[in-house]
Amino acid sequence: MNFYSVIIGTELLNGRRSDSHFAFFNSELLKRGWAHKGSFTIKDEPEFINSVFQLIKNDPKSVMFSFGGIGATPDDYTRKCAADVFTNGTTEINEVAKEAIIERFGDNAYPHRINMATLPLNCGLLKNVVSNVPGFYIENRFFFVPGFPSMAQHMILEALDKFYPLNNEKNFRLTLSAYVSENDLVYTMESISSDVDMSSLPIIDGDLRYTVISISSNSEELSSAEFNKFVDYCERNNIKYILDDIKKI
Repeated sequence: MNFYSVIIGTELLNGRRSDSHFAFFNSELLKRGWAHKGSFTIKDEPEFINSVFQLIKNDPKSVMFSFGGIGATPDDYTRKCAADVFTNGTTEINEVAKEAIIERFGDNAYPHRINMATLPLNCGLLKNVVSNVPGFYIENRFFFVPGFPSMAQHMILEALDKFYPLNNEKNFRLTLSAYVSENDLVYTMESISSDVDMSSLPIIDGDLRYTVISISSNSEELSSAEFNKFVDYCERNNIKYILDDIKKI
């Protein structure tokens, strides 16, 4: 699966608040053997939110966690945007969410807070241990949680534990630090199979310069074969290099 996070909040972009969602969510993905394919921090702007949601929906393997904008104020657009993109604009009053909001706020649930029970059609709910106002999800793939980390983090754990507890397909990663510039490794990079993930990271530490090469795939044999192209290049050209042991991630 390809995991995406969408962190919605103009106040993050203008510096009024700092984000903590990415670090927590990314850490929980890695614990389970998953990884981000993309993360977006975007403005509270309905057309833009819809465009980002649609981009992610177009990936047939996408799993999305959206943070923020599911409250009851006029600048909370996410519930409607989620319906626009994922349920053809169709919403309904979710009776379980409605009861939870009334239980928490009583008469003060009206006239505004009760609107948080108007959700995309046929969505599931995520428990809010702080305010009792649930988050929601669609098709077991698209999850929508509040912008408050104290609420969102419990929902993230609930969703991952229920639907994506562990990636049983291991990745085999090998890493090499070669004491040479990236430029010298380009031809070898171009020979690497598209069936593996390759990354190249140049390091400059004072007068010391080297390149970290990382190769990974779900095949130990393929990872090793492609990785050895860099080893062979270094040995043929008397380039100093340091190997990391193979890691299963």
